[in-house]
Amino acid sequence: MAQLTVRKLSRQIVDSLKQRAAANGRSAEAEHRQILRQALLRDDGHFVDRARAMRRRLSSCIDSTDTIRADRYRDGE
Repeated sequence: MAQLTVRKLSRQIVDSLKQRAAANGRSAEAEHRQILRQALLRDDGHFVDRARAMRRRLSSCIDSTDTIRADRYRDGE
């Protein structure tokens, strides 16, 4: 396997990586590999998973369709 060295990272980036790794139960190195894998090796399966997660998050939002329609009818459109 190849190795990769990343230099000149801000303390904020390093701390965020460590926090994210801890939250996911991984080492910072393993988390770094996962981030690179997700960013660079995306396939349709990952897209489907992300789309489902986004749909779940958005389903809890308020639907403004009725409000927009009421505004249009009020304004005579």
